[in-house]
Amino acid sequence: MPDVFSQTELDAYLDEALPAERMARLEEALRDNELLQRRLSEAIGRRDAGVHSLGDIWRRHRLSCPTREQLGSYLLGVLPDEPRDYIAFHLNTIECRCCAANLADLKEMQCSAEKERTRRRQKFFQSSVGRLRKR
Repeated sequence: MPDVFSQTELDAYLDEALPAERMARLEEALRDNELLQRRLSEAIGRRDAGVHSLGDIWRRHRLSCPTREQLGSYLLGVLPDEPRDYIAFHLNTIECRCCAANLADLKEMQCSAEKERTRRRQKFFQSSVGRLRKR
C-alpha cells in the first residue's frame, strides 16, 4: 500500500520541516505519483498566491521552536524541568531538524571553545617555564 501524505506533510515538505526519513519517502513517491505531484503543485500555488492558514504561519515562523539561547541553556543543563522537558520533546519526539541543527552547531562551538581554552592554557604554561622562582 502506498504512503498517504497529508496536506500538512506536503506543506512541511516545502518548509523542509519533515523528518528526514519521511521526506525521503515523499520524494520517492513524487517521482511516480501524478496526483501527489499535482497536490504539491497546488500547495506551491497557494503559497505563491499568499494564502496561508494560521498553522502555516506558525510552522513557517517556527513559533514553537526554542530560541538559540534556550537551546544553549539546555545543552549546559541549566534549564528548569518544564522548559528542559519541552525542548527534549521538541528535539526527540517532534524531531525538529532546524533545532537539531542549531543544537549541533552549539555543541560544535562548545567543543571548539574547550579546545581553544586547552590550547591557550598549554601555551601559557609553556611560556612561563623557567620564569617562576623557587622560594
